[in-house]
Order: sequence, then C-alpha cells, then structure tokens
Amino acid sequence: MTPDDTHSQEPSDADMTAEHAEAASVAAEALAEAKRRLADVPPEVVIVNHVMGLYELAAIHLSAEPPRRAEAALAIDAVACLVEGLDSRLGPEHDTLATALSNIRLAFVQIKGTTA
Repeated sequence: MTPDDTHSQEPSDADMTAEHAEAASVAAEALAEAKRRLADVPPEVVIVNHVMGLYELAAIHLSAEPPRRAEAALAIDAVACLVEGLDSRLGPEHDTLATALSNIRLAFVQIKGTTA
C-alpha cells in the first residue's frame, strides 16, 4: 500500500459536507418530531416537570459540601414563583408541589441554621 492509497481512503471535503448535511437533516427531523410530541402534552404537565427539576436543583445545592445556599435560594425562589404564581392552574399536582416547596424551604432554613 502506498501513501497515496492511504490518503485516497480518507473522506473528502465533499463527503464530510454530505455527512454533516445528513446529520443535520436527521437532527432537524428529530427536533421536529419532539416538538410535535410536546405539542400534544398538556402545558401543566410540562411545567410541573420543570418545577420538579428546579426542586431537584435546589436539593443538589443544599446537599453540597459545603451547602451552596445562594444557588439553592435562587432555585427555591423559582419553584415558589411557579407554584405560588400559577396556583391551581398547575392542575392536580399543585398540592404536591406546594408541599414540596414547603419541605425544601424548611430544609433550607435548617441547613442555614447549622452552617451559619
């Protein structure tokens, strides 16, 4: 095998461009499909999912060593904005979220008291 044979097996710029275009097309179609599926989900379900993500973010910061209270406070405030601001519009999960908010606030106060 000569060096020219090895070089000829490498993808050309045109091949790479075609591969990138194909990958971009596949990604665009996957994104379009995800958007179609998301459009079928009631908005309160999506919002509740995001609230739980923010709750988890707060818990992660509170459980860090040392606890990252400022970061946790921001996440807790975001949860509160959604839970208290949207109230019953969050659907049947509102009461569970309100309880979770109370619990994470209590945990914050307890951790603040032990690490102050």
